[in-house]
Amino acid sequence: MVELQINTTQNVNINFVAASVGERILAYLIDLIIKLAYIVVTYQVVFKLIGIDDFLRGMDYWSIIAVIVSFYLPVVFYSLVFETFLEGQTIGKRIMKIKVVKIDGYQASIYDYMVRWFFRIVDLNIASGVVALITIATSKKSQRLGDMTAGTSVITLKNNVNISHTILEDLEDDYEPSYPNVIKLSDNDARIIKETYTRAKASRDFETLSKLRQKVMEVIELKECNQNDIQFIDTVLKDYNYYTQSM
Repeated sequence: MVELQINTTQNVNINFVAASVGERILAYLIDLIIKLAYIVVTYQVVFKLIGIDDFLRGMDYWSIIAVIVSFYLPVVFYSLVFETFLEGQTIGKRIMKIKVVKIDGYQASIYDYMVRWFFRIVDLNIASGVVALITIATSKKSQRLGDMTAGTSVITLKNNVNISHTILEDLEDDYEPSYPNVIKLSDNDARIIKETYTRAKASRDFETLSKLRQKVMEVIELKECNQNDIQFIDTVLKDYNYYTQSM
């Protein structure tokens, strides 16, 4: 299992698990079946059922080739189109719950998907995908050549973001904050508070929790509160997320 750490534009470190070679192969096979099904159906409907022989008969050789190729363009651009409109997923990737992401935390762009699509010629079409298998297996971030060039990787969504490793907190839809002055904290402050809070709470270090509470109250200019140390720090972290996510 390869773990990827992505630093987002909000300076939040998020841990992902790279999709395994097996998951990527299965996703590829599902997409291949879909493309083959399209080819069979198109051939049966257009070239057999409807019949376009009369239409093609008056054309020159290259015009005929152009018409035939046009029917199969969806197969050629399959991965590019789906990854662009499904934000990094083809149908196969969606079924396998994996997706393409930028390793620098940004949302992959159509340019990134185009680079990955273009390098499929080398990665997947040459030597029946052996190049892709070798590069994924040997790369530290489980990348094929297209991923390396585009700065992307494929992650699994089955083990999504480990929220305990970030400053993020789960918030209810109707959550109401208690301490507006938490906006005085920075992302780094919130990260340090959460790390200290998590360690102290796990080890039942009540002295550290008390000192942490006092320091936070000092920074956010809060003179008194009716919550105990654990409740207070937990609320501060949630309030910070509430306000920064709304900005």
